[in-house]
Amino acid sequence: MKVEIWSEVTCPWCGLGSHRLDRAVERFDHAGEVEVIHRSFPISGSFPGGTVFSVCDALLRRYGLQGAQAEASTRHIEQLAAAEGLSPYRVLDNQVGNTDLAHEFLAHASAQGKNRAAWAAIFRAYFGQARRVFGLDDLLALAGELGLDADKTRRVLGERRYQRQVQDEAARAQALGATGAPFLLVDGTYAIPGAQDSDALLGVLHQAWDRRRPLTAASGEGTPACGPDGCAVPARG
Repeated sequence: MKVEIWSEVTCPWCGLGSHRLDRAVERFDHAGEVEVIHRSFPISGSFPGGTVFSVCDALLRRYGLQGAQAEASTRHIEQLAAAEGLSPYRVLDNQVGNTDLAHEFLAHASAQGKNRAAWAAIFRAYFGQARRVFGLDDLLALAGELGLDADKTRRVLGERRYQRQVQDEAARAQALGATGAPFLLVDGTYAIPGAQDSDALLGVLHQAWDRRRPLTAASGEGTPACGPDGCAVPARG
């Protein structure tokens, strides 16, 4: 059974959602027969390349949140993550930037058979260590940690070889009904928006295992995705 999860690298609900999915699969009776595949849903493409700024600035730009509101929304995610075994999980005191190259790096790593390892590494680096994951040097460091060839990685990213694939992955998510990240598709049938808890995800895994149905939006109304109101896809000008 295949489970696909679309994420944005810097979306705190995506990192938490990935963790919750892992926990649900671990608890599933047929865990050995579940293939988890991470896919890209870049939402920070509107941010200028080569520039990083604080999460506080990003919340102000994107949602108009500042001060106490910004701190409350991000500290809440950090507290949820800590309660579920993700600590440290740095959201408020982090930086954001354009993640297009990071997604292309993840596509390259996936092509080398390191899909889950690469996504776990980039979430760990970004949220666990507050490391930058936006520039070529940042990503080459991750490549080394994953055992990827540095010269090949540099060449692939320089040629933007996976740019179209990343765009296609995001387009597929939107075609399936995704309006933000994270977004999951279980067994090609059950669409799950937002970072639902592991109990809910486990229930969907059991349901999908027992029978197949036409594409159905699993209950997720009000389930948080990244940002204070979800990681909505920016309107195109």
